[in-house]
Amino acid sequence: MAQFVSFDPGVKVLGQSILLFVNAMDFGKEERIEILEKHGLTNLQPGEWYDLQKWLDAFKDLSEGILASTLYIIGKEIPSNAKFPPDIDTLEKALYSIDVAYKMNHTAGEIGTYEVTLFDPEQRKAIMVCRNPYPSDFDRGIIAAMTDRFKPEDSTASEVVLDLTKESRLNGGESCTYLISW
Repeated sequence: MAQFVSFDPGVKVLGQSILLFVNAMDFGKEERIEILEKHGLTNLQPGEWYDLQKWLDAFKDLSEGILASTLYIIGKEIPSNAKFPPDIDTLEKALYSIDVAYKMNHTAGEIGTYEVTLFDPEQRKAIMVCRNPYPSDFDRGIIAAMTDRFKPEDSTASEVVLDLTKESRLNGGESCTYLISW
């Protein structure tokens, strides 16, 4: 399954998630709202559930338009504006929390996962496999924001790179694999 196609037609997404997408940054906000409205996503309420495929269709429109470069930026802003429980105080916990948050914001069917398959604090690297229908750049932005926010204090830089040796949603696969370093 490629990006922008729900694994299950019954899946719903929480309105709060869509609102974070809308409000992630001022640039292009009106265009994002128009795209959502075009797909029937209007008068969004934080605690209500909405059809995931409609939201993915809006994402697809965004990725094909002049705002395509903003998918990474929007992904990066989502965790930057989110509150985290006090026990999320390390990068390892933060990366694992992505899947927990994802599951809290989606319901009613097969939604996919964000799976940490390697976390090596000594070599300062991790691998995450994102098996979901979201755009690759959006996921990369989320992972980059979490890595930047929770990397160890003595780490000066971090990087999140799509592993091009693995299947990718960009070429019709069901998942993308990201190499994370800090």
